[in-house]
Amino acid sequence: MRTTQDREEPARDAAVSPGAPSRRRVLKGAAVTAGLAAAGTLAQPAHAADEAAGERPPFRATARMGANAITMSVVDGALRWSVRHQGRTVVDTSVLGLALSDGTVLGTDVTVTGNQHRTVRTTWNPVYGRNATVTDHYQEQRWQLRDRVSGIGFGVEIRAYRTGVALRHLLLDEGTATVSDELTTFAFPDGTTVYSARDEDAYLPVAPGSIPVTGASGTDHGPLTDLPLTATLTDGLIACVCESARLDFPRLMLGSVDGQPSTLSAFLMEHTARGTGPVEPTATVTTPFATPWRAVVIGSTHAELVDNAELILNLAPPNALADTSWIKPGKVFRCELSTAAGLAGVDFAVARGLQYVEYDAGWYGPEFTTTDATRPIAAIDLPSVISYATGKGIGVLLYVNRLALTDADSLFGLYRSWGVAGVKLGFINDGTQTMTGQITGWARTAAGHRLLIDMHDDVRPFGHERAYPNWISLEGVRGNEQFPTATHNVTLPFARNIGGPMDYTICYGQSRDRTTNAHQMAMAAVYYQPLNFLFWYDKPSKYADPAGWPGLPWFESVPTTWDESRTLAGSIGAYVAVARRSGDTWYLGAMTDETSRILSVPLSFLGGGTYTATVYADGTPGAAPHQTPVVVSSLSVTAESTLSVPMAPAGGQAVVLKPS
Repeated sequence: MRTTQDREEPARDAAVSPGAPSRRRVLKGAAVTAGLAAAGTLAQPAHAADEAAGERPPFRATARMGANAITMSVVDGALRWSVRHQGRTVVDTSVLGLALSDGTVLGTDVTVTGNQHRTVRTTWNPVYGRNATVTDHYQEQRWQLRDRVSGIGFGVEIRAYRTGVALRHLLLDEGTATVSDELTTFAFPDGTTVYSARDEDAYLPVAPGSIPVTGASGTDHGPLTDLPLTATLTDGLIACVCESARLDFPRLMLGSVDGQPSTLSAFLMEHTARGTGPVEPTATVTTPFATPWRAVVIGSTHAELVDNAELILNLAPPNALADTSWIKPGKVFRCELSTAAGLAGVDFAVARGLQYVEYDAGWYGPEFTTTDATRPIAAIDLPSVISYATGKGIGVLLYVNRLALTDADSLFGLYRSWGVAGVKLGFINDGTQTMTGQITGWARTAAGHRLLIDMHDDVRPFGHERAYPNWISLEGVRGNEQFPTATHNVTLPFARNIGGPMDYTICYGQSRDRTTNAHQMAMAAVYYQPLNFLFWYDKPSKYADPAGWPGLPWFESVPTTWDESRTLAGSIGAYVAVARRSGDTWYLGAMTDETSRILSVPLSFLGGGTYTATVYADGTPGAAPHQTPVVVSSLSVTAESTLSVPMAPAGGQAVVLKPS
């Protein structure tokens, strides 16, 4: 992954300045999170002499980039922050701070002892992604602070990007610190709707103060929602709260605040998502230390929000791997649990343009009673399948339940000696500080053995695929194999997928689908999923007669990593259209909810000349969405053309645009 430093320049109009007092917010008990970084030496701020003399004027510092501005302030000694986009409020005046286990609260009675500001612009090239080149351009403000009661030194860092804003806390004194709470709140404007989901629940649009109470006695319990958390504002703006650079710290959730219907507060998880393992009410870190970034991706339109998702990667640590040539995104076919099925799966992968086959749960025995993942069941001659696959250029992936991960280094080393290409880990218990360490450790260990890794169940993204690009995908979503509604499917591009790659198995041709086949096809372009499982629940024999399955050429040709991505239209929970380029060919996917609609999509993103558009569209709606046929047609288009995209209820459209 190449990084080019273009320039670093002083920030304009970004120094500490007096500001008007902000109203105080009553906050609910919160929770904590942490990352990696140390603060530099900071300059003495303006008005420090006034504070030394006993006067406490308000201070304010703003970072600006494009239409976005994030402001931190100290009023009556208390830390606050806010966000605006084109002068409109995204996050109203909200609380900042950390609580330590000894009762110290950092952020309620502080002195500003130094400030630093800068503007940075770099470009870098991901191993794979939505775009071949990423621009990292931000304005940053960093305050050094002193808690007036305990004398503890800490800081707050804010950044503004054209794509959104971010903040994190810095613990500056050398030694250790034990964090029991994070006090950050998000006070949204009145009338905001948030899309709440926990674990594998469907998204529920509610007011911030109405997050449903979830969890059991052995899990974190309360009005809590997982990240990413998307908010639609009454003036048309849309924002998505995510975290990035989570290292050695618990995962962030957000919760409703009693008496504040428009506010959410930070909650640092004390239990794992599934409630197994020790409870960890605090997190002890070595200082200096930076908490994870709390990012707010912002869009003037819903479509723009999707295109701004790379903010999460820009905040994450850079690539830690010297050699990434072995990391290959691709499409996967899951085989049934026999030698014959594995060999047939390899032949199917070769014929259908896939890159991997996978043996899922059960290949080494019942996953919850068998903890030895070193021996395949008698029905699978694994060496023969691996040898056959690698001889045809197909990689083999193996599923492993977390119960069999007692010695990941030894297990991964064994798999590498077999010639395995990657592992899919199941029932991962994300949430606590310990589990964050295990998850990042597994990614690091897998990289050491040149294995791809895909983590399943309630794992939430935090940009770590930039540091370890072998961590190629993760789930953390109500999966498509559960046959969700079309509304759920057209919510995900604006919510879960903003945070990072998403393993969302495509169930083309399934009678249990609640969508059309064209809708399922469009997922391959709409969603960002660099490891894409196709034909879920199917056997190769189902497609023995390709003439009966007009969508097969689309799946054969569509890539999973891109040179350029453009979101052309969208409204969360209603519809979406995304175009992605690989080489000189564009792949366009469009999806709708249960309402039929026609989108008019300008093709101005095309290059010069004429393109042939191969269109896979919904035919006459069937009695059930899955019975709606796929109709294939072609036409010539140019950058001046506007494509009409009709979609049946729960339908979609997939289009290949290739230079003529």
